[in-house]
Amino acid sequence: MTTGEVRELFAYSAWANALVFDTAAALSTEQLGHSVASSFPSIGATLAHVVGAEWVWLRRWLGESPSGFPEWVKSPVLAELRTRLSGVEREREAFVADLSDADLVRVVSYHTLGGQPFWDPLGGLMRHVVNHSTYHRGQVVTQLRQLGFKPPTTDLIVFMRRSS
Repeated sequence: MTTGEVRELFAYSAWANALVFDTAAALSTEQLGHSVASSFPSIGATLAHVVGAEWVWLRRWLGESPSGFPEWVKSPVLAELRTRLSGVEREREAFVADLSDADLVRVVSYHTLGGQPFWDPLGGLMRHVVNHSTYHRGQVVTQLRQLGFKPPTTDLIVFMRRSS
């Protein structure tokens, strides 16, 4: 993996997150919190998890090991989540801009939220974050359909075609 590929993956993820948040903005507060079975009980909770996880992983790459999600994940408000996500994306973009290809094989030491220590190469962790967000965006797509909304198409190939 190269830093160019990392930048492309995070650009894709930011684009896809924006599409999902744009669609979610059409939902009422009640619909965002409505129970729609998935890994998380609602669209709002799923989006909060995505943003919280992206925040946690960036903190780990910066040498911190949070012991939990931030408080704003517990009572998700869409506008606040979007603002938090924008902040994470800007901070991550600055972090990635300073990386070399050699940095991607650097091992990052961190602790899980449960306190278990791990050591993994930075490039693999970055792939994981994009994959994790993609997985949960897919769940939001299903949740949107269950509420009668037309979800956005967030496939990587759609992003690649629009970028070329």
